[in-house]
Amino acid sequence: MDEEFEALWIKPVIGSNKLSNWLWAIFLFAGSVGFLLAGLSSYARKDLLPVLSSEGIQFAPQGLVMCFYGIGGCSLSLYLSSMIFWAIGSGYNEFDRREGVISLFRWGFPGKNRRIRIRFLVEDIQAVRLKVEEGWNSGRKLSVKMTDEQEIALMPLADSLSLREAEEQAAQLAKFLRVPMIT
Repeated sequence: MDEEFEALWIKPVIGSNKLSNWLWAIFLFAGSVGFLLAGLSSYARKDLLPVLSSEGIQFAPQGLVMCFYGIGGCSLSLYLSSMIFWAIGSGYNEFDRREGVISLFRWGFPGKNRRIRIRFLVEDIQAVRLKVEEGWNSGRKLSVKMTDEQEIALMPLADSLSLREAEEQAAQLAKFLRVPMIT
């Protein structure tokens, strides 16, 4: 392999454009529209949702609460959809051993600070860390531990990766940066 390519490693980061986020946005939108229509049906005393009867729902307090949940759910769905559309959190990690610099680039929300770029020196890295969390909020996160004991998250690893594959990715990065790996 060419030495120039061995000194530069670029890893893309997906961010919010994941299948699970798409499914949550669709599910949340459909459910919240149902709640909103049920609440408005109780106010209008007419079934706006043809599959459900709102005959037994009084507007105050049940219909009002359903409208509140519907508006909240639609807002949350719009927020999640905008994160997907603007690719929030996506970007790349660039490891340049020749220059001795690591650059982390991410897209943020539109505005003055949409482009987020963090740079630090390879010599300030003490170790590569793979953090494995099991249980309800399980996940695998890859980070670097700096000499000043600060920890900088690089990327979450795909849930579809086995523990062995996640460890191999962390070990490859540690080998590339020539630092030890810790868990």
